[in-house]
This record gives sequence, C-alpha cells and structure tokens, in this order.
Amino acid sequence: QVQLVESGGGLVQAGDSLRLSCAASGLTFSSYVMGWFRQAPGKEREFVAAIRWSSGSTYYADSVKGRFTISRDNAKNTVYLQMNSLKPEDTAVYYCAANKQYVSRRSFDYDYWGQGTQVTVSS
Repeated sequence: QVQLVESGGGLVQAGDSLRLSCAASGLTFSSYVMGWFRQAPGKEREFVAAIRWSSGSTYYADSVKGRFTISRDNAKNTVYLQMNSLKPEDTAVYYCAANKQYVSRRSFDYDYWGQGTQVTVSS
C-alpha cells in the first residue's frame, strides 16, 4: 500500500522559510518521480517542483525557481521542499505526489497523493 505523508506546513511571514517533508512508503523509489503541487482557494492545483528519484534531477515552476529547492533522502525515503523568501502568493495547500512514468507538470499524470499540508504566508 502506497502512502505519502506530508508535514512541515504552517503560518509564516513574508520572507520567512519553511521546509516541507513527504515520507513515502510502499514504493520502489528508484522507479518514481516525486512531485510537489499546490492549490490555493478557488484555484486549480499547480505544479511546484519535481525530482527524479533515481538521478536526483530536479524541475521547477518558474514562479518558485531560485526560491524553492526539492531534494530527497534515500535512507529516509523522504522528499523535501525547502521554501525560502516566501511570499503571500505562495499560500496554498501543498501536496506531495508520485508518478511512475515520467517527469510531468500535470497533476493527472501522478498516481499517488498525500493528504496535503497548509502553508500560509502573511504580508
């Protein structure tokens, strides 16, 4: 049974940092691409970042490039999203997702999802 469990969200001020974690189980990790998505109230779910577990190659949305960093810890089966210089527009529920096929920015390409963690950035 595949499980993705996010943690690390919270309420911060603009300019602050947060690190989100996604603990994964039930996957053959080397075969998967792990992604972070976010969804703000009234908006569609959007791609934030992705990492190919086997190679560590990373991909980012233009809106977060240079501020966010996705990484993985093989020993802990955990993917991280380090978020720096947070802005109010980063406020959303952040979701971790797993995709066995290829790197994608489309949410419907991902097979497994976590429950989400709320990030709120005040101005």
